[in-house]
Amino acid sequence: MVKKDITSFNVTRDMLGKIGGEYATELVRICEKKARPVTDEEIEKKIKLKITEIRAVLNRLHYRGIASYNKKRNPKTGWYAYTWSINPKRIADLVCEKQQDEIIKLEKKLEFEANYVIFSCKKLCKGHPFEIAAEYNFRCPECGESLEAQDNEKASKELKKTISSMKSELSDLKSIT
Repeated sequence: MVKKDITSFNVTRDMLGKIGGEYATELVRICEKKARPVTDEEIEKKIKLKITEIRAVLNRLHYRGIASYNKKRNPKTGWYAYTWSINPKRIADLVCEKQQDEIIKLEKKLEFEANYVIFSCKKLCKGHPFEIAAEYNFRCPECGESLEAQDNEKASKELKKTISSMKSELSDLKSIT
């Protein structure tokens, strides 16, 4: 089996994008390929961003524990030089935690769908269990259309498929760390 890179997972790229912005995944890849601490100037040569933007992304990743740095003062200029490294285990931990939470939410939704008859309008504004639909006199509170019972089987199959896929991805992520 080919060992996957942590950034090859969609869920990882999504999380890095939310934390660090559009270029966070690319920046993490650059740092990971070097396999040693990298200066922000080295990163600037590989990515089409200004050094201040690179530092902003790195600082957002640092805030979440994904990136860490060492700083040294240049005795000639008096300026500080920063070398950055990425903690892939921290990325995997954050992603696994998020993925586990999503799986739990979907399993609760699946259980809810299995235990209740859901009513919705033809426009599919929002589904309501029987008790709430009865309170609305089987009229959609959003559009006024009549509420009809839904066949939950198709939605349940989709949820099961999604949960299974997420669990598989979670297992792969855990094998990286």
